[in-house]
Amino acid sequence: MAIRRAKQKAQVIEKLSQVAPPGDAFIACVHVETGPSPWLNAVFDEIPLLGLIVALTRRFYFLTLTNSSVVVNTASRWTNRPGEVVAVFPRHAFPVSRVKRASIWSSMYLQLPDTAKPTRLNVHRYWRAELDQLSTVFPPGSIDPGSQPFELAPKATGYPGPQGQPFPQQQAGYPQPQAYPAQQAQPYPQAQPYPPQQAYPAAPQAQPYPPQQPYPPQQPYPPQGAPVPPQVPYGGQPGYPSQR
Repeated sequence: MAIRRAKQKAQVIEKLSQVAPPGDAFIACVHVETGPSPWLNAVFDEIPLLGLIVALTRRFYFLTLTNSSVVVNTASRWTNRPGEVVAVFPRHAFPVSRVKRASIWSSMYLQLPDTAKPTRLNVHRYWRAELDQLSTVFPPGSIDPGSQPFELAPKATGYPGPQGQPFPQQQAGYPQPQAYPAQQAQPYPQAQPYPPQQAYPAAPQAQPYPPQQPYPPQQPYPPQGAPVPPQVPYGGQPGYPSQR
């Protein structure tokens, strides 16, 4: 049973390379499971047989992003080995909606073939980096407003095919993607020259400060040891007798 991501990716690449169109490169691979939120498993287990029924009704898939499409193939419940291809969507027409990136279990709704309504897919945090790479093909408006922001990984160069061999020719079940029409670049309008800037007026010259008036000369203090002039006795104010 493959547990590590690298081993599971290698198995998916080996499986898809048998039917991949020539030149198709693998960018990201995400393991998902159907059914209600896995957080409810503890509640289901409290009801006899309900937890077992929910676990057996869950289905597992691999979503593989290539440089031309998104491939959906089944995954084994017991070994995680990839199975048959059930759908191939062009990158610009990936029918996914209500995508919500969360701390542990992220979710999205994918319209699979032969289903009346979109199927809920749960993605564990273990595959968060791959989910961020897959978010580059989510259609506008498909991300839930309450979702955490997706941290887009740098542009991937793609995983090489097994032992570096080119992919075999297309087989039945993996349609050849249509090439995008080349868009002709529109010429840029000629830039208009900027109007000449007005010269700033010259700064006014500073006015000279008026000359300062000299301070009046201070009276010299009497020489130390000189006799003190006699004090005149206080005669009191008119109407009040002097205190003598």
